[in-house]
Amino acid sequence: MRQALNNLKATYSEFRFVNQENVFKVCDQPHPLHVKNMVRNVLGGKFDDACSDLKQLYDLGYSPTDIITTLFRIIKNYDMAEYLKLEFMKETGFAHMRICDGVGSYLQLCGLLAKLALVRGIAKAA
Repeated sequence: MRQALNNLKATYSEFRFVNQENVFKVCDQPHPLHVKNMVRNVLGGKFDDACSDLKQLYDLGYSPTDIITTLFRIIKNYDMAEYLKLEFMKETGFAHMRICDGVGSYLQLCGLLAKLALVRGIAKAA
């Protein structure tokens, strides 16, 4: 609760207006809608679009840890088949471990998207 109040105070101090976009700027987290669009593209079989969305977030300066943390939160709440959600969360967890071990790169995140696309393809074929 204290963190939320601090974030709101910092947002007001910086921008003099509290809205969703300003809060995400202050908290320095990727906007969930961008990440949700990336997941939607993976599920829709649009791997290149998903990588493009990821590249935009990466180019904006978000760290791989911030991106993967937001991705995990989005996957956890995304409306998809439960077995697919569990597989997505498992792959995301493994990638998060590798990033925490110091292998945080754009390539690592693209590899995660590729694995998610494979999981989606296997689930769709079954």
